[in-house]
Amino acid sequence: MVSRISSAAELYAHAIALEREALERYAEFAERMDDLGNDAAAEVFTRLAGFEAEHLEALLRRTEGIALPQFSENDYRWLDAGAPETAARELVFRLMTPRHALAIALRAEERAQAFFEHALMTAEDPALRALAREMAMDEAEHAAILQSLLERTPEPLSGEELI
Repeated sequence: MVSRISSAAELYAHAIALEREALERYAEFAERMDDLGNDAAAEVFTRLAGFEAEHLEALLRRTEGIALPQFSENDYRWLDAGAPETAARELVFRLMTPRHALAIALRAEERAQAFFEHALMTAEDPALRALAREMAMDEAEHAAILQSLLERTPEPLSGEELI
């Protein structure tokens, strides 16, 4: 985690990285659920990807013409920072159930919320604190949606239920 966010440009750069990763993962999860024939879960992740695309577009509009700092976006990867072709990643996607995907997404949204809350608590500038508060609230809304979906999604069957 970044120790302290010192400018709106820096906060926006991190927010853009977080939204970009969420958009990519939700789209990937939607595709995986579609591959599994789970239309309902695919639709949920497609809608979530749409929300993230809207947030990303809004952030990009807000930062038009602003020089944003550059940093490695690997810190925001939900699954891994390696190439998408890695064997571990393929195994995760092969074994992923809708519940697993929701749990991964929930944890990522909670981490994003914690990041913005940390920025809120450590920022000295009131305008920066207000921006961090707004972003933390957005992530809290995402987490609440995912928590609700997770609570309504059944646990996958283990081998014992099949005997």
